[in-house]
Amino acid sequence: MTESLALYGTPVVHGVAYAPAVWAHRPPLPPQSAPALPAPHREDEVRRFMEAQSAVADSLFDKSLRATEQAADVLVVTASIATDRAWTRDVAERIRKGTPAIQAVMAATARFVVMFETAGGVMAERTTDLMDVRDRVIAHLQGTPEPGIPTVSEPFVLLADDLSPADTAGLDPSLCQAIVTRLGGPTSHTSIISRQLGIPCVVAARRLREIPEGEPVLVEAADGLLTTGVDPRVAHSLVEGDLQRRALVEEWRGPAATSDGRAVELLANVGDAAASEAAREGGLAQGIGLARTELAFLKSTAEPGVTDQVRAYAQAIAPWRGSKVVVRTLDAGSDKPVAYATLPGEENPALGVRGIRTSGPYPSILANQLDAIAIAAMSAPETRVWVMAPMVSTIPEAQWFSAMVRKRCETYGVDLRAGIMVEVPSVAILIDQFLEAVDFVSIGTNDLTQYTMAADRTSADLAEYADPWQPAPLSLIAKVAREGARAGKPVGVCGEAGADPLLACVLVGMGVSSLSMASGAIPGVGAMLATVTMDQCEAAARAVVGARDGGEGRYRARRALGLV
Repeated sequence: MTESLALYGTPVVHGVAYAPAVWAHRPPLPPQSAPALPAPHREDEVRRFMEAQSAVADSLFDKSLRATEQAADVLVVTASIATDRAWTRDVAERIRKGTPAIQAVMAATARFVVMFETAGGVMAERTTDLMDVRDRVIAHLQGTPEPGIPTVSEPFVLLADDLSPADTAGLDPSLCQAIVTRLGGPTSHTSIISRQLGIPCVVAARRLREIPEGEPVLVEAADGLLTTGVDPRVAHSLVEGDLQRRALVEEWRGPAATSDGRAVELLANVGDAAASEAAREGGLAQGIGLARTELAFLKSTAEPGVTDQVRAYAQAIAPWRGSKVVVRTLDAGSDKPVAYATLPGEENPALGVRGIRTSGPYPSILANQLDAIAIAAMSAPETRVWVMAPMVSTIPEAQWFSAMVRKRCETYGVDLRAGIMVEVPSVAILIDQFLEAVDFVSIGTNDLTQYTMAADRTSADLAEYADPWQPAPLSLIAKVAREGARAGKPVGVCGEAGADPLLACVLVGMGVSSLSMASGAIPGVGAMLATVTMDQCEAAARAVVGARDGGEGRYRARRALGLV
């Protein structure tokens, strides 16, 4: 038997898997230097680069059309990087100075990687996407296939330093038994897509390179534990036990409720009309808890007209007659560089002009968008349309946004509810005053955790700080839920935390009234809630707030829920 090795990472998607390890590696880069191009050939080389760049972008957009929900959203964002004007201009300028296209792509990418990593926050997460685009463009310039996951016909556990969205979104869950990365965090794109696909996932496993290719590895993702040298009979027994849990998930049909009958509203996160329709057809979501509006317009170089926006929003709202749809206004900036609503050259975009703050330099965008949402709502009078603003930080911002929404209600004769996202700690701290200005709030746990812990959520070295189980952000969430109940106003969660079945029980115990997530995560959350009582959820909520760190919080929750 192989010598036993045990190592830990950060849990993302629960599950048990046992299979040989398959490593995914980035392709080696060509030499950084090459003979200078003769002047007469430079414009032809620019055109060759532009053709390769366009081919990569088209390929990624095509993959987004075949993907669903958040996988599609992430691929659209990655495709937009391939057509980023600043990066394209940098490459073209280098070629015109005599650098061959391949070397120009590498040099320009290296420059932007440094910029993104210096900016930190969600911008740092873009470095993996940018390097993936680089590798794909280089492959086209070399006339070779685009890089990807190794082709394997038997079940495997995928190991990688990091994975691109295009690679992760294309995985076959019947073959890929688990994903483990050395880098990344619990809110990285790998984490988000693996959760949607239902593939057990562990990230930030720093000693991962100690596991060689082909080594059978047992992944106990709920604990973030990887073990080699395990008796196969023991490993298969653990996998069989987990299959029983998965069977309950597959059989769950909703609506969601605890075992003692307390109803819980489970909603879907969507990015466009196609995702909205898919969520409705899935039959498990009770509505839309987060309709992202920026993703449908990432390809636009100018602000879409109100008529175009009305069409997009109406199509997303249409499937949900008799249900609730929560529309988030444009969250441009930072990791979503919408061409017509992003300030160039910000040193720290995650703390810069994003969300509602774009109303300063671009004052007409929010007004036009609210007009479009209101007109779209007119076409669906039986749908409850709620509107919320991202990145609100001050009480005057919340009051101003609510007033704009109410003005549209009067102008267009619709009944919109005005809300804000709780992402900035200032909102959680003063939540009682913010609730006086709005009809509801929705907690964006990804950013609330990042800003509370002052930690780049994309850094593998800081993954433990970006863990949604950290006691400090959970304490803020508990406060928001408590004040919401006192004020009689709904408090939802639309960050990745709500898709964790164990943490979902804790959030419900805190008093959160709705959980919104990728549609693929709903059965796991619903099945888990069905096994516990409301009293157990409330006990778990009390237990985690007293924990010292995320790991202890998970243990305390499991103990309170009778799982250990």
